[in-house]
Amino acid sequence: MDFIRKTGLFIAFLMSGYAVFAQNDDVNALIKQGIELNSAHNYAGAIEKYKQVLSADPENAQANYQLAFSLTASGKGADGIPYLNKVTKANGALTGPAYELLGSIYDTAKQPQQAIDAYKEGIKIKPDYQPLYFNLGLAYFRAKQYADGELAAIEAIKLDPKHANSQRLYALVAFHQNKRAPALLALCNFLLLEPDGPRSAEAYTNMQSILKGGTLKTEGKTDVASAALNKTLLAAAATTDLRKYSSPADLLAAQLKAIFMAVGQLSEKQTGNDFFRNYYAGLFYKLAQTEHMPAFARLMDLSANKAADNQWLQQNEDKHKALEAWVAAEKRKF
Repeated sequence: MDFIRKTGLFIAFLMSGYAVFAQNDDVNALIKQGIELNSAHNYAGAIEKYKQVLSADPENAQANYQLAFSLTASGKGADGIPYLNKVTKANGALTGPAYELLGSIYDTAKQPQQAIDAYKEGIKIKPDYQPLYFNLGLAYFRAKQYADGELAAIEAIKLDPKHANSQRLYALVAFHQNKRAPALLALCNFLLLEPDGPRSAEAYTNMQSILKGGTLKTEGKTDVASAALNKTLLAAAATTDLRKYSSPADLLAAQLKAIFMAVGQLSEKQTGNDFFRNYYAGLFYKLAQTEHMPAFARLMDLSANKAADNQWLQQNEDKHKALEAWVAAEKRKF
């Protein structure tokens, strides 16, 4: 009898384990189906799948996050906040993305301070999650808090130097503080990573505005170091004889070389803003002293003069590859 009772208990244990595995399989299958429906823009169908999961497992982090994501995609972001709060409290693998989505919901709802607070809270818990810094910088930019946006963009770049949009963000927040040299060099870095496309065309236009002396109305006075860099940049750009060059790219190469040399030399004598001096000015000062400027200028100019620049890059593939190898080999400091 004792043997039968123990055997019965063992079989019951095995059956309960099987039920757990079966339930997990069902949950994973429902979440997978929800993701597929979401990808097909069938948000209502995806939401239903995630709610089925949560009816059995209310704390399932993946289902809570995906439900909030689908609600946001369907224009009901505010409805997703309670689900994201569950994910953030769990402090698991989805905590960073949950705070990112939470901040985005507030940002879309024109609640900039709530968005900023969400991103900052996420950074406290997940300080190595790069999108939180980028989105924090973007929220600061939209709130016209440009100095704070600059600091957030710097941290985003440190965590992912190849994230082109962080380079673009740094350029924008710098330009809105009348820091034209940092803005120009960041635009150049952005175009190295993303030389063609709609954002590249915008970056090229902003670059030309800076080269021609364009400014934006800013709050307060420009600091002494930035004012000196602005003056140096404009003086270097003005020394280039516009009539001397046969193509826009050749002219741009000459302008940028003069600017990189002048700004690099001046920044070496300045104190403060170590990030700009080491990460941007140092690299482009070295670049100006190489034979790679023609290939570099073609990438900078590509969105404006696509046919001519693509032809040049194809005919000079060795020079293009040499530039890429040089940039990859440079050990940049922050």
